[in-house]
Formats: sequence, structure tokens, C-alpha cells
Amino acid sequence: MASIKTNSRLSGDPSYTVVWRAGGSRTGCWCRETFDDEDQAKRFRDLVNGHGQQWPPGWVKGEGFVEPSEPDVSDAEMFPLFAHNYVGLLTDISDHTRINYTRFIDNHMVPWFGKLSVSDRGSRITRDHVSRWILDLKDGRPGPLHAPGTARRAYAAKTIANLHGLLFSILQSAVESDPALRDSNPCAHTRLPRSGDAEDDEVFLEPEEYALLRAHLRPDAVDIIDVLVSTGLRWGEVTALQPKDFTLASKRPTLRVQRAWKRRGEGGTFLGAPKTKKSRRTLVLTSDQVEMFQRLCRGKKPNDLVFTAPEGGAWHSGVFHAHRWKPALKGANAAGLTKQPRIHDLRHTHASWLIASRVPLPVIQARLGHESITTTVDRYGHLLESSDDEVVAAVKWAMGAAAVKRDLSRVA
Repeated sequence: MASIKTNSRLSGDPSYTVVWRAGGSRTGCWCRETFDDEDQAKRFRDLVNGHGQQWPPGWVKGEGFVEPSEPDVSDAEMFPLFAHNYVGLLTDISDHTRINYTRFIDNHMVPWFGKLSVSDRGSRITRDHVSRWILDLKDGRPGPLHAPGTARRAYAAKTIANLHGLLFSILQSAVESDPALRDSNPCAHTRLPRSGDAEDDEVFLEPEEYALLRAHLRPDAVDIIDVLVSTGLRWGEVTALQPKDFTLASKRPTLRVQRAWKRRGEGGTFLGAPKTKKSRRTLVLTSDQVEMFQRLCRGKKPNDLVFTAPEGGAWHSGVFHAHRWKPALKGANAAGLTKQPRIHDLRHTHASWLIASRVPLPVIQARLGHESITTTVDRYGHLLESSDDEVVAAVKWAMGAAAVKRDLSRVA
């Protein structure tokens, strides 16, 4: 057991030394701690006895209880540098996507996680940090590291899901690193805002609404808009079409999508592969589309662009939007159109027309070039409610036939 020995200093003042054998063993080494105050010595003696004749946890000889220091965390484990390194080493993305990811990290993550560690050491990112971040994005609040007065806008559920997916991948790489920096991913099992909590992003035009919009287009924009809405192709795919992509002199005329405009990381565009593997697809054409494409391809070489701007060369999306789409939309709104569609909504409109005509979703998936049927169902599944009458009729027919067969068996 620890005990107290009273000694006299040279000055004549008493001192109190707590002595004990480590672990209470007869062979344990002698340990001692000296105090100027007897009450402090008694409290320390009791602590030693309470901890099995060991130094109390956190006690430093000659100094007393000392707050544990934060473990040293390297700069590479801090979120900003780790996140940028992660994106910089991705091998399956374009330069343009890499720049976008870097911008997302700087604008939408660092103001929340800039002083936190991706490892389990120091001030680490927790599930609570991730939840508060999502709530701030949803409600348009600035992060803890934003400058005072910074204004933020609320983000849609889809945008938040995309940002959360990037953050998940960044932190998962910390879990899977060798050696692992942390035991678990704080983004796992996060409940994200549902898209149903906000208005849908997509705008679907009825044929009459499209006709109203089309009537206000400038003549040199009509063909390209007709192609967008009648094929469901993306802007970058339509504006990359070349005469060699068509098989028009055939019993089954087709259009082959095999390239699209891509953005360079340092700016500018170039012709590259379509968005995904399934985006490289073949579409059948109507007789009206064949006549239009024959007219547009007449006199052009196989590698020429089908659609060109008035001054020549490819259409720039920003120029087309500002000088063709916006004036037409303004005129159509003044004439009674109540919607504000984007150019990309012509793709959604095309899908809605196919669904209204009972075209099966797998066919629509192939025509739009979706990589997964899940994408098609998630985006357009709600439009299938218009097929309820056909479903009811089919069930009634099947059950009616079964009832007749049952009644005949009873008669027999």
C-alpha cells in the first residue's frame, strides 16, 4: 500500500513523499512523488491505491495530471490535401470531370471539412459532420469556414446525392488505404434528401406545347430542335453528327450515334466517344426524318458536320441558347406557354412521348442510351401512370378468361 513520508527541507519547510512498490509487489520497484501540501499527498496516495499501486492514468511525475495532446496529423491526412490527391489520381475520368470534382471539393466540401482529418486521429470527420453538411446544402446555409455573410443557395436532392457520392468515394479511399487511415466511412448509411421533397427538374412538353415553341424559333434553329425532340439525342451528340452516320437508302433507314462533343480540361471542346458504352447506339428513322437528313446532308462530305453555325463550324451551346433558344422561349411564353424547358428537356419530352405511345421501357432505354434500365425507370417511371387503364383492362381480360374456364369445368 502507498504511504506518506514526511521530510524537512533545508529551508525547514516540510515535504510529503508518497512511496509505493509498483504493482504492490515486494519485488516491484520503488516509486515516489513529492508534494508541498499534505492534503495533496493524501489524495495522490489514495489514487495510487485505487489504481493497484500504479501511477494514476494521465499523471506525469513532477507535473501532475496533464491533458493528453492531440496526436500529430500529417497534412496528407487533412481533408483538403487528401481529397485533391484522391481526385488527381483517378484514372477513369476526363480532364473536364477532374476539374469539376476539384471545384466541388473547394466550393462544397472544404468550407465544412477543411480543418478535419480523414483519418481516425486528431479532429476527424464523423457522421455528425456529414449530416450537418447535408442539412446545410439542403437549406442553403454556409459552412463553418465560410467568410461571414457568405450567401449560399439551397441545392436539389439530386445535386446533394452527387456531392455525397464524391465525398463517400474520397473517405472510402481512406478506409481502403494501406495501411488504413480509418476503420469506417462516416458517409455510410447517410439518409439523403428525397427528390420527391422538391419539384422535379425535368420538364415534359405536350406536342401542342412543342408546336408553340417551335413556331417562335428562327429558321436556322428549327431543324436542330426537331432532331433533338424527335430522336432524344443529347446536344453534344446531335451537333457531332456527320453524313457518314446515316444509312438513308435502305428499307430500314438508321442513324448511328458514335461520337459526341467533349470538353477539354483546360477549356475548349473536341470530338470523342459518346458518354457511355451504351450511348453508342443505332436509331431507326421515320420517313420525315429521312427527308430532312437527306436535305441536310446534300453536298456535304462524309466527315463534315451536319449542323453548323451561321458563320460555319460547330454550334456553341451557349451561343445557341442565348440567341436561338431564349428568344424562342420568351416568345412562346408570351403566347401562352407556361413552362420553362431547357434544351435538354427536349430529350425528356421525347421519352415522355414514347411512354405515352406505350413503348416499353427497355426500348426507351436503348434509344436514349442509358447504361442501366434503373436510370430509365427512376427518371420516367412516374409517367407510366398513364398506362393504368391498359393494366386494368389486361387484368380484367385475364381474370375473365379464367372465370369462363372455371365455369366450364364445373359444368363438365
